[in-house]
Amino acid sequence: MYHQLAACLQPPATAYAPSDVSIWTDAHISSQMLAAHLDPAFDGASRPHRFIDRSVAWIKEILPPQEYRSLLDVGCGPGLYAERFCRAGYRVTGVDFSSRSINYATAAAQKQRLDIRYVCQNYLQLSSRAAFDLATLIYCDYGALSGEDRKTVLQKIHRALRPGGKLLLDVFSMRQYSDFTCGRSWEDHPAGGFWSPAAHLEVNSAGYFADDLTLRQTAVITETEIRRFYLWDTYFTRESLAAEVQAAGFAVCACYGDVSGAPYRQSSPTLAVLLTRQ
Repeated sequence: MYHQLAACLQPPATAYAPSDVSIWTDAHISSQMLAAHLDPAFDGASRPHRFIDRSVAWIKEILPPQEYRSLLDVGCGPGLYAERFCRAGYRVTGVDFSSRSINYATAAAQKQRLDIRYVCQNYLQLSSRAAFDLATLIYCDYGALSGEDRKTVLQKIHRALRPGGKLLLDVFSMRQYSDFTCGRSWEDHPAGGFWSPAAHLEVNSAGYFADDLTLRQTAVITETEIRRFYLWDTYFTRESLAAEVQAAGFAVCACYGDVSGAPYRQSSPTLAVLLTRQ
């Protein structure tokens, strides 16, 4: 049995291979992801809500809405940042690939009478041009993308910003890479769980894939099928991140330890950069 389970976790042949099913469009998993986003203390989908409050307050301080009126929240999820940005005085557009998250965010904004525009779209296909003063790409989403997709999203955001507009994004640092925990585990879910409403066995593996890349993979085994899910994370130094964003037409204004303005140190698990569109 061990060898059969191990065979389910053979890593893909190429980096950034896609999962068998998108967690953002699968009906069951997307509902589980939404619940995780909305848990105020859980940081597996969004950061804890207290951190988000602190982050938005800091962003408002360094990038006041009087100067950066229009804000593009890239990968907005169910609107946790977008709602706070709106209350802080920004004119907000949120973009996300998950229709479930966008539907929730739209209904929540209407209920609270918040004037937020939400768009259900893959942010690799952004079409806005010179419409925004400020953009955010938060929770290390950038590093989950392949090199080509990172180049694409930077190009799309560059086109969406007005000249001189700002982009704030964060990534995992090489300290986080060195602290990464490798291993394997499995769990039996006879009554269903996060990955499937049906009875299933969940087999997990985490390991290094390349010098700056890790892979966490899950095989979900039911009576009828095996589905594999891949979570890729790319890790950066200040120099490697600066090289990528500068190649896309951005200049680095400042570096921080996170998107609440903590100082960047060698021990920081994340690296946040404030960029200017040139």
